[in-house]
Amino acid sequence: MNKNPQGSAQIYKRLLAYVKPHRWLFAVSIVGFLMYSGTQTLFAALIKHIIDTLQTESREGMYYLPLLFSGLIVIHGIGAYLGNYFLAKVSTNVVHTLRCQIFDQYTRLPTAYFDANNSGYMISRITNNVGQVTQATTDAVRTFVREGFTAIGLLIYLFYANWMLSLIFVAITPIIVLLVSYVSKRLRRISKKIQESIGDMTHITSELVGGHRVVRSYGGEDYERRRFLDSSLYNRRQSLKLATTMAIHNPIMQFIIAIALSFLMYMALYFMKQASVGEFVGYLTAAFLLPKPIRQLSDANSDIQKGIAAAESLFEILDEPGESDEGRYQAERCQGALEFKNLTFQYEGANEPALIDINFKAEPGQTIALVGASGGGKSTLANLVSRFYPHESGEILLDGVEINTYQLANLRQQLALVNQQVTLFNDTIANNIAYGALATVSRSEITAAATDAYAMEFIAKLDQGLDTEIGENGVKLSGGQRQRLALARALLKDAPILILDEATSALDTESERYIQAALQKVMSNRTTLVIAHRLSTIENADVILVMDHGRIVERGSHWELIAKKGAYARLHSMQFKDHVSAEPANSIIA
Repeated sequence: MNKNPQGSAQIYKRLLAYVKPHRWLFAVSIVGFLMYSGTQTLFAALIKHIIDTLQTESREGMYYLPLLFSGLIVIHGIGAYLGNYFLAKVSTNVVHTLRCQIFDQYTRLPTAYFDANNSGYMISRITNNVGQVTQATTDAVRTFVREGFTAIGLLIYLFYANWMLSLIFVAITPIIVLLVSYVSKRLRRISKKIQESIGDMTHITSELVGGHRVVRSYGGEDYERRRFLDSSLYNRRQSLKLATTMAIHNPIMQFIIAIALSFLMYMALYFMKQASVGEFVGYLTAAFLLPKPIRQLSDANSDIQKGIAAAESLFEILDEPGESDEGRYQAERCQGALEFKNLTFQYEGANEPALIDINFKAEPGQTIALVGASGGGKSTLANLVSRFYPHESGEILLDGVEINTYQLANLRQQLALVNQQVTLFNDTIANNIAYGALATVSRSEITAAATDAYAMEFIAKLDQGLDTEIGENGVKLSGGQRQRLALARALLKDAPILILDEATSALDTESERYIQAALQKVMSNRTTLVIAHRLSTIENADVILVMDHGRIVERGSHWELIAKKGAYARLHSMQFKDHVSAEPANSIIA
């Protein structure tokens, strides 16, 4: 997060930088608001002129007065339209740009950022917080510009009419500035808490929606309701504080202005004895028109402070460094030689390393299996190959080149990853298989990949086949069907290195048999890194590495490790209840 919070002025200045590309639209809106505000001031002058004209015996020029009045109304309306419409165009463009920049930044942020930050807050920032910025860059700016010009115009008229009397408003300015400054800081602080509470509610809701089966299975409804109730109550308390601040602020502001106006009226009656009736009425009209724009400026200040608090959280994300990608080396297609040298890795904030002094080499086309208890570092090892986390101690070499030297996108082109937790998108089966950079492949290639992954077996039975919508994260499919689609995606990528992280854990026995047969065909010409708990699936691996607490404690083939009667043999015995096959199993890597 940003260690040096920016001040309100800095944040708003940065927001205004987004207006710069649309400065001509903004200029037109300013002209419109100048027309709108100018008519307010001219209205007070017109009142003076009307009264003075009526007091003359000849009443010269009185027939033009209705035309002047109508003209002011027309100009007022045109100015309001130009100001509101073109400022709205600027604002929607700014919000669109900000929203896209935030989303684009999410695609660049490192995995560690997603690990450390609440998903609800991240979603809330791109929805609720951007909406708050909308208010700050539309409603509030419109009010500030329009009512600000109106107030300035009326003050100019008052000073022009009688500058000595108008000094009364100057006298109360420091009081108003102090009041607004205090309220602004409080509004900004409360607004930040409200936005955080909305992020918390979003997170709780998304967890309920995504995990509703677990919630219902384990009777978690009351617990989730309490969580949301507490979060909503906190939001309500903060919202009431905001409303209370504004409710107290406005009357105090009005009271100060009312005292000033009362004193001004008294002083006008006393000092303007020589003035005409028109001058007197025009002056008081302008004076009594002044509180409205001041009150609206005060109201708009709350939207500005909400917008500043929201913009601050957005800029914090934009200022986060993206994934490190300083590598420049690129390879068309790697051979697939993967080597780990003296690799030690510790997660940020962890008390002890996740991996300690890892050394092994996978030759092109070899299958390396990683086994061991949970927390042994197997998945961490796979994540480091994909550079989801940066490693600093030791080396990971791909075809003899340190992976940090590779350009990041090029490195990931060489890898196909299948996780235990399959990620699918609310789209068609075809688009889920041909995802991202694979979107340009032909239909026949998609069908071939689905066939090799034995997914066409169930796809063919669906009414729309490959064009079937599968729902959020493939909710309409079984666990085994989702896993086969993930394998089809990996097969379609046809990368020289295949990483399988518990890739067959969700499959039933029949599905697993199909997948084993599919993998038999594809693993012969690529390096495969397999993470498996089910030892029956990795008996034919070229090398099996047994990991414990971040270290490789044993290595060798299945039968070599069985013969050692060490950690692997114990794991195997536990899974097969001391029954060890006399012959190598006919299975292939999971």
